Amino acid sequence: MTGRYRNAVGRIPGGRDGRRMLAVSLVDRTGSGLWAATSVLYFTYVAQLSVGQVGTLAAVAGCAGLAGAPAGGRLADRLPLTRVLIAFQLLRAAASMALLLTHAFPLLLVCSAAGGFGDRAASVLTKLYSARVSGADRVRYQAVNRTVANVGWTVGGLGAAAALAAGTTAVYRVLLLGDALSFAAAALLTARCTEIAAGPAAAAPHPGEGPVTPWRDRTYLAYVVTDALLFFDDAVFKVGLPLWAVHATDAPDGAVPVLLVLNSVMVVAFQVPLSRFGATTGAAHRLLLPLALVFAAAGAAMAASAVHGAAMATVCLAVGAAAFTLAEMLHAIVSWELSIALAPEAAQGAYLGVHGLAQASQRAAGPLAVTAAVAAGPLGWGAFGAVIAGSCLVQHRLVRGRVAAPAAGA
Repeated sequence: MTGRYRNAVGRIPGGRDGRRMLAVSLVDRTGSGLWAATSVLYFTYVAQLSVGQVGTLAAVAGCAGLAGAPAGGRLADRLPLTRVLIAFQLLRAAASMALLLTHAFPLLLVCSAAGGFGDRAASVLTKLYSARVSGADRVRYQAVNRTVANVGWTVGGLGAAAALAAGTTAVYRVLLLGDALSFAAAALLTARCTEIAAGPAAAAPHPGEGPVTPWRDRTYLAYVVTDALLFFDDAVFKVGLPLWAVHATDAPDGAVPVLLVLNSVMVVAFQVPLSRFGATTGAAHRLLLPLALVFAAAGAAMAASAVHGAAMATVCLAVGAAAFTLAEMLHAIVSWELSIALAPEAAQGAYLGVHGLAQASQRAAGPLAVTAAVAAGPLGWGAFGAVIAGSCLVQHRLVRGRVAAPAAGA
């Protein structure tokens, strides 16, 4: 690690509370990594559910998450932020613990819904607190937070892999218990964070300031729709790349886990340094143009990986994975800044809650989109990259006026 990078990581905005919230993210994501690597196996081998039932649980959790994001943001505008966040973290802990106590499918549905609802709400509230505690350095803080979260996710996944080597059903229960305890630990850490109110403008909107509800702010709603498409890169690594590599390319199957590791390594290594390119609202807005080019190039590289020959196919897949990872990092910078900058302080929680729908909805639509791209072949990947690139351009034009006068209204 170079001295420049050590300095970049070492200066963490937000002081003591900023560091505490990073600890919350680390603990939270470590637990989530344990469960993500185990959930399907737990429901299959311990709860004895069918494939259809496991899929239904995931779908119910995703649908509940769609409601959790705006609900959490709305509550944060009315109640102390840290208390609301603690409540949702404890809800997630209770939902995970409840999964251990029953194998009845209807009850598992309720637990999954509660967990999905709490997960999306907690994500929005953590983002809101992070933005408040880091102030003008919020883009840099987000980059550090994302790096820490990826480290936690990787640690959790590796821990689950090591534990599962034992091959006993008891291990699945232990890992699920670890997931529940991670949420409880996150709640305890959050309780030590100082409550930070919104800025002075949040006290009351001035006449003519614009809508204080995102549901009547057509520009912000349109922005959320375009941002949902940009989040589809998440489904590339979870669904699209593994399916495409195995079924449509000559690349060896062993290349898939290596490319997924490449994604994590790139995020940990480059997310913080890249944050300087979107340190202001205007810079984040301008970043949408190169982001469009990166998405288009990523789709083209994935399409090119259908070429014959294991070596060339692997190289093209690696280029595609690296390009999608770069797009993921640049979009994280843009999305973090614009979602906050375009929201009036009088209703920042509600606005971020609605923006949370973008990421929540892509969990359902994203896998369908990348599966369609895989089924369509090389042209499908080219179209996939082009559509997302076009969404970047649409978003750039859509929010241009609001960037000059943020949160001025619809």
